[in-house]
Amino acid sequence: MIYAGGRTESPPLPDAAQAVSRSVQATAPYMKPMAESPPTRIRIPRIGVDAPVIGLHADQAGHLQTPPTSPSNVVGWYRDGARPGSTGNAIIAGHVDTARGPGVFYSLGALRKGDIITVTRADRSTAVFFVYGIEIYAKNAFPNDRVYGATQQPELRVITCGGAYTKATGYQANVVVYARLTKSVDTAIH
Repeated sequence: MIYAGGRTESPPLPDAAQAVSRSVQATAPYMKPMAESPPTRIRIPRIGVDAPVIGLHADQAGHLQTPPTSPSNVVGWYRDGARPGSTGNAIIAGHVDTARGPGVFYSLGALRKGDIITVTRADRSTAVFFVYGIEIYAKNAFPNDRVYGATQQPELRVITCGGAYTKATGYQANVVVYARLTKSVDTAIH
């Protein structure tokens, strides 16, 4: 099979052991929410991501716009939703690949529970999230409420395409990372 960018191997996918565990979801501690500030950069050390973040809106059908494919390392944040680290469920999306090769989130499916994601914000603070689950959902059965639904605590969802691929229809699924705020670092100069 040939994927976007001419690759013959598929991007990594999470295994069943990485699925969201109800007991972990219910018992893991929450950090006090941070003040609202938009994201400027995301880092995921385990998979080598260090990328700028731009704001995205939903289209007229209510679907999140996709970030541009050039430069290939840029990711998008749903700017009409929660800011990463603030109360609510912040959404960040990026490409798994482009016509030129692997995209910024090519290895997203290789994350494991307990991995760290950091989001630098416009106020120069950093929101540190720990991953508590990684799942893959067929696009025709995507659980919108579960992924995009409101939360009372600071959470993060990181999303990319995945699963089976055909040149005619593209990827048939989405990889979704579930993460919770675990620490905040204030690096602003006062």
